[in-house]
Amino acid sequence: MKLRKDKPERVELLITVKTYPQPSKRYREVVCTAGVTRDGEFVRLYPINFRSLDFAQQFTKYEWINLDVRKHVGRDFRKESYRPDIDSIEVGEFIPPRSGNWDERAKYALVKESQSMEYLNELRDEDTTSLGVFRPKSIDDLEIKPIEAEWNPSQKHALLQLGFWDNPKARKNPLRKVPFRFRYWFRCDDSRCNGHKMSLIDWEAGVLYWKLVDGGATPDEAAQNVKDQFLKNLCGEDRITHFFVGTILEYPNRWNVLGLFCPKIGTRPLPLEF
Repeated sequence: MKLRKDKPERVELLITVKTYPQPSKRYREVVCTAGVTRDGEFVRLYPINFRSLDFAQQFTKYEWINLDVRKHVGRDFRKESYRPDIDSIEVGEFIPPRSGNWDERAKYALVKESQSMEYLNELRDEDTTSLGVFRPKSIDDLEIKPIEAEWNPSQKHALLQLGFWDNPKARKNPLRKVPFRFRYWFRCDDSRCNGHKMSLIDWEAGVLYWKLVDGGATPDEAAQNVKDQFLKNLCGEDRITHFFVGTILEYPNRWNVLGLFCPKIGTRPLPLEF
């Protein structure tokens, strides 16, 4: 998708990715949000403070949205990055998993499916590609590593600025840091692959963790449950699991797992309820 840099244009996107929010000095908190056009082109919407959107604008994954965007210039050089006009967001149709293989979703989400991370790294070096989707050959583990439980002073300051007191939702529900890092260990179907370790930053993993803690689980129990869900269930042998991957602005050469595309084989998958 090519847009003029000096003019906003209307686009229609199927949302495929929302990551767990992170503090931002400029925007208080931001979510990496991405989707595909009708012809399968990847688009990243940045910045979006998702929790501050009006209720009518809060889209889900696999929901079509229409909005005005401008091509990013300057600091964010990644080819898929566009600056959204938040007030222009209109939420449209949701695509449910009508069949075991999520055929209707796959018709758009997997158009640009890549063979491997090795191929995506080649594209990144050639044309600043920073979003992709592929099916790992094997998913061997989801490592759990404890990290600092609190935001650092700079991050705490960011969460308190830029209209914080005008945002009742943020005031009542301050952004909590998940005190664990989840990292997939996997291999690609590519002779060049020596194995990969890649952080999982999916919104749903963070929301699941806090739902379990709020329900009485210990932090370690909640983390193990997230691992069971995102390794044994969503990456199980009865699933056709793909990874949506992308880079973040501060580390353009480092890929993360942004979300999963994981229908069950031959049966209707139950929707995730977090």
